[in-house]
Amino acid sequence: MTVATQLEILDLRHFSARQLRPLLEAEAQQWEQRLRWDYRSSTELLLQYLDSRVLPGFVSLDRGRICGYAFCVYEGHKAVIGDTWSLSPDPELTRHSNFILLHRLLELLRYSPGIHRIESQLLLYDSGAINEPFLQAGFTPHQRLFMQLDLSTESPSHWNQHAHLSLPADVELLPWSANFYQAAAGLIHDSYANHIDAQINDQYCTLHGSLRFLHNIVRFPGCGTFEPEQSWVVRHKRTGALIGLLLCSRVATDVAHITQLCIARTWRGRDLGATVLQHAMRHLTHSAANAITLTVTEANQPAVELYRRSGFYIRHRFDAMVCDKPTP
Repeated sequence: MTVATQLEILDLRHFSARQLRPLLEAEAQQWEQRLRWDYRSSTELLLQYLDSRVLPGFVSLDRGRICGYAFCVYEGHKAVIGDTWSLSPDPELTRHSNFILLHRLLELLRYSPGIHRIESQLLLYDSGAINEPFLQAGFTPHQRLFMQLDLSTESPSHWNQHAHLSLPADVELLPWSANFYQAAAGLIHDSYANHIDAQINDQYCTLHGSLRFLHNIVRFPGCGTFEPEQSWVVRHKRTGALIGLLLCSRVATDVAHITQLCIARTWRGRDLGATVLQHAMRHLTHSAANAITLTVTEANQPAVELYRRSGFYIRHRFDAMVCDKPTP
């Protein structure tokens, strides 16, 4: 292949934020166009890490010009592929750059001591678009959906179809508070026991991991800017136990993103998920949002059907990739 001889692959840590900024800003434009996501805060955070020269990864150069990058982060025994992105006037060169960057990154992680698991969710890419390097490395794909609800086009009749939903008398709906942090992590951990999403993100498998997951949502801009005033918990009145949770972030001035919706396993089947979702949707219509987005694993059909009934449609399909390395 001709393009194979045009690319030079170098260590990401040899490059400064200034050198990579044009590429990352072009990628941020794609986030906005494809997913209605203002990615600039994430770009700035990533540029800070790049200038610290600590991120493992690679850069591709076409005749000396930067045309792509890929990086990962380490989380204990696990590595998460944070991103791969390439841009060239030649679509074939762009595709080849992404593939070769992923091959090099996966090869690095394959031989990294202490790394037993690798995860990746690259939202910008259509399902199947960049699967080849992952499948060759033995990864398992899980198709996920990026769904959207257009609030500006909602008719009163849509809301009325949920008018019968109400909370049971023994539970209450409360706004998010940092006081719920530990209990919320416990709820997330319990809700995803033996769940398909725990196969995709192993943070759900432990309380410590669920705390880290929650911390990432609340403290960092990777999933948007957390909005506590648009986030809710469902609590049992008598015991004070959390039995439901909906967390929301702002990913653009006019777009909200639901980062988490879960109901305790023993409380499912009582329309609590639909009720808290309806409550959040109503509040978001008064918060300058004209759209709500979320991601969901396609195999999680009860959740997919809940979102469909609530007016969400599929905007985009992408893949989660997981590989558990064999132990020696």
